[in-house]
Parts: sequence; structure tokens; C-alpha cells
Amino acid sequence: MWRCLSVLSALHTTPSLRDKNFRDARREPSNVTCAWRDDIITRGRKEDTHGDSLCTLLRSRPGKLPEMPAACESLLDDIEDIVSATDPKPHDRQNARQNIVPRARKRNKNKIQEEEPPADSTIPGTQKIWIRTWGCSHNNSDGEYMAGQLAAYGYSITEQPEQADLWLLNSCTVKSPAEDHFRNSIKKAQEANKKVVLSGCVPQAQPRQEYMKGLSIIGVQQIDRVVEVVEETIKGHSVRLLGQKKDNGKRLGGARLDLPKIRKNPLIEIISINTGCLNACTYCKTKHARGELASYPVEELVDRAAQSFQEGVCEIWLTSEDTGAYGRDIGTDLPTLLWKLVEVIPEGAMLRLGMTNPPYILEHLEEMAKILNHPRVYAFLHIPVQSASDSVLMDMKREYCIADFKRVVDFLKERVPGITIATDIICGFPGETDEDFKETLKLVEEYKFPSLFINQFYPRPGTPAAKMEQVPAHVKKQRTKELSQLFHSYSPYDHKIGEEQHVLVTEESFDSQYYVSHNRFYEQVLVPKDPAFVGKMVEVKIFEAGKHFMKGQPVQDSYIYTPSITKPLAKGEVSGLTEESKPPNNPESLLQTSREGLQTFFFVTALLAAVIAFVGIKLL
Repeated sequence: MWRCLSVLSALHTTPSLRDKNFRDARREPSNVTCAWRDDIITRGRKEDTHGDSLCTLLRSRPGKLPEMPAACESLLDDIEDIVSATDPKPHDRQNARQNIVPRARKRNKNKIQEEEPPADSTIPGTQKIWIRTWGCSHNNSDGEYMAGQLAAYGYSITEQPEQADLWLLNSCTVKSPAEDHFRNSIKKAQEANKKVVLSGCVPQAQPRQEYMKGLSIIGVQQIDRVVEVVEETIKGHSVRLLGQKKDNGKRLGGARLDLPKIRKNPLIEIISINTGCLNACTYCKTKHARGELASYPVEELVDRAAQSFQEGVCEIWLTSEDTGAYGRDIGTDLPTLLWKLVEVIPEGAMLRLGMTNPPYILEHLEEMAKILNHPRVYAFLHIPVQSASDSVLMDMKREYCIADFKRVVDFLKERVPGITIATDIICGFPGETDEDFKETLKLVEEYKFPSLFINQFYPRPGTPAAKMEQVPAHVKKQRTKELSQLFHSYSPYDHKIGEEQHVLVTEESFDSQYYVSHNRFYEQVLVPKDPAFVGKMVEVKIFEAGKHFMKGQPVQDSYIYTPSITKPLAKGEVSGLTEESKPPNNPESLLQTSREGLQTFFFVTALLAAVIAFVGIKLL
């Protein structure tokens, strides 16, 4: 029987034999067919005594078999139709199945573990970054923006430098000590095998310093590209972006104001209203970094302020190298901006105006007095005088005389009762004589500034003042000491003991013993450390006064006002991000997201391929 099947198979699969038999069958159909049939029957009986059904079938149709192909097809429709006497019957097969145990599918005992990037991973967005900022509030604002962008991309911002994979060092170039700290931090990072990115005014003004060789630098106007620089640095590349942002050839204020940021204090929004200045002070290195004046449009600044209030901020600081010069490059001015901002400040929230030089506020004194009397604006102004000697001011190229400074201060003190005037003084500027310094002492004695920033002169490289004849170091130190003693000889707040004041609580004191608040005149008042006071306007009674602060006790049964229109962001939370746009909190989540995306991709691809195949079959 099996030989019969072999012959049938050969006829179906061997073209030459099949074609020859076809031709022979057409010429001699009866002889060929019968001979072939008899041979199969004879051999089948000898080799398979159980092929009776097949033999009977063949004998029952003598001489009537069709041509070869038709005969084969009629004899064998399906190989499974051929059975023998020894084959198990269906009943036997059913009984035999009861003893068959299906083989269990093997399972992987070791469950697939969640993939985690190695500790030294170079996958962008999985590293920890430590950010250190020196200097002014403008620099601090830049640091907040860079932190926000990095966190929004997936990087983890840490306060522990030893845990960080990369250090982002945001520098200040005003004084030599600040640059020394910056340089020492670079050395520490390299000794600890940390990746380093430099930013701020020092590398912007002096990018070719030897100690910066081979390190990545991001310029003060390129902070919106910090993610790119960090990515390349982590990969081992050195990147330097120091260009200026321009629009149709006109210099812009800098990076966009609507970038993500992480506020160091979630209750305080620092807004840079312009960058650079109009002056050319002979001692200033900052001008080399920040450049000429470039102001942000009023609308963008108002939008940024409004957004910050929607995130629970209750205090805004306006900052720049010179806020008084705002708008002169774009056809507007500072009072115009301030009146627009006041409109979006919620009741109880406050605005603090940053440093302004005397020349650019003189023409706006009337309007400025009105604004500083507004209940949502601190009666506070920082006006640096630097020296009370006209001769020294001329050498500094300050563009005002001491009479101009006094005019500003006297006018504001008269029109804004209780206003706080803060100022700066440089001791030992090149060419300063004893008589010049005495003029400065007289000025401090006359006005008794409650807030005075005393700076010993440091020649900054590349500035005109560095080339002038220097005052001996011991003389500079002596003058600095003498002025400091004068400043500490008077108590600006003793007369306020017993007063009841409304204060806005915004932060914790350095010693963690009190909460820090400020009254209407931006004078510092320490209050008991009660979490219920944070971000609130509280009424207190002053019971103690020091040189730099007062202490207040909450008035019993007084109303505690909440100026924030919504709950503040958590510390470290990124400003300006919706829940949908926030990145996963950890690398594992990033990997999980990637796997889910791949699974979806492969499923859709397979489904599409199946549809195409189905359509193709139907068309054929």
C-alpha cells in the first residue's frame, strides 16, 4: 500500500514522469491504465493485506478509470483518508486520550526586572545636577530658570553636591572674592571627577581664563539652551554658547520669560525686567558680561507676573543691572511698567523694586513717589551712591554728582514717609583721598542709612579702574573698617519698639529659629515659627530691635490675611508646567514610558500589516 502511495506521490511531484504518463495515457488509455492498475493491486496484496478497501475500489471500476491526473485525484482526496486494519479506531483514540497529560507551558521563573540605568549612565535626563549661584538677584533668577528647564527635561536637581553627577556653577564678577569662590568650586568639582558647566558673568566676560580651559560655558543670554549644553557635557564634549540674542539686528533682553523655573523660594518671584545698562562705570566688570541695555516688553513682564500669582506667589522682586533705565531702548519707562504691574497684584501681595542709579530716576520722581506709596508696593528703594565725593564720582564715570543723589533721597523721604533707602559705598577707589573719604563719612552720618552695603575696592581685570593708580591695601582696609564702625554706631529701629505693623511672612531665618517677614518699608521682622504664618500677612507688635532686624509678636485675635490666590508650588516644583507636560519623576518611569511606547508601536504596525495582507488577498 505504501508503495502505491509512493507512486502516486511521484506522479504528482515529478514533472517529467507525470507529463510522459499523460501523453501515453492519451495515446493508449485502456492498456496503460489497466496495466498500471493491475500492478498496484498485485503488489498491494503482497505488501499490505489490509488494503482491501482500496483494491475493492479499483476492481469495482474496471476500464472506467479516467485519465491519469483524474484517476489519482479520485483515488486519494486526502492522505488522512487512508487507514489500515491496524490503525486505531475512533473509539480507541478517544479512550487513549484520557491518559494523555497536556504538557504544561514553561514559565520563566525569573521575572523580568525593571530596567534601571547604570550608575554611570550617559542617557540624557537621568543624572543629578547641583546648581550653585553667586551674586545678585538677577543671577539668582537665571539660576532658577536653568534649574527649571533641566528639571522639566527629567534631570534631578539636588542640594547635595557630593551626590551630583554634574555641577552647574553660576558666577558673579562684581568682586574678586566671588570669583575666587567660583574658581575654587571648579577645582573641587574636577578633583571629585564631576562634570562641570560654567555660567554667569565671569565666563561670559572672561571665557579665555586658563582655569576654564576645556570646560563647557553657557552665556548669560543663552540660558534657554542649558539642556543642550548639559547633555553634551555629560557625553564628554565641551560646549560654549556665548552669543547675544537679537531680533532684526536689535539686541534682546535675553531668554524668554515664560521658561520653566524652580523658585528658590516658592513664595517669591524674581523677574528681570532688563539686562545690561547705559552706563560705563570704570570699575564695573558686569558691563562686559551683560552689555548694553536691553528691556523686555511691558506685556511680557505683566504676563510673567500674572502667571506667578496663579502659582501661589505673594511677593515679586523686579531686578536688573539698573531698573531705573528700563524701557529707554524700547520707547517706554519704569513708571509705565510699574502701574501695569500693580493692576495684576492681588490684595496683600507685594512688589519690591530693585536697584536704580540716580540719573535715570530723577525725571520720574513724582510718579515714583506715587507708586512707592501704593499699598501693594514696598516703600523701599536701593540707590547706590558709591562715594560722596564728586571727584571720585567723576573718576568712576557715574554720570551724576552728590547733589543729584541727595535730591532723589530728600524728595522721596518727603513724599513717601518712612521710606527705606538702601545704598552702596566703595572704599578705596583709585585716587580717593582722605578728604574724599571724609565726605562719604559725612553723608552716612547725615542720612543714617538703615541698609548700607560697604565694599572694599577690588580692581577687576580689563576695567579702566584696574589701570589707575591704586590706593594702598592697608588704607583701603582702614577706610572700610572706619565706615563699618560708623554704620554700626546707630540703631535705625529702636524708635519702632511698641509699634503694631502688618508684615508678610515669606521665609525661614538662617538659624531656623524664626520666620522672616517684612513690613511696609521692607524692614526685616522676625516672628515666631508658626507654620500657619507662612505666606500670610500677619499683624505683630514690635518688642525688640537690633541692627538689621526687629522682632514682633502676633497681636492676639488679629486677622491673618492670605494674599496668595492659590496654593504655592512645593519647594523644588517646576513653575509653568501642566500635569500632562511634567516629566516622569525617575529614570525607571522614563524606561517604562519607552517600553509602553514601543509596545504600542509594534501593535499598530502588526495590525496595519495584517490589514494590508487581507486587502491584497481579496484583490488577487
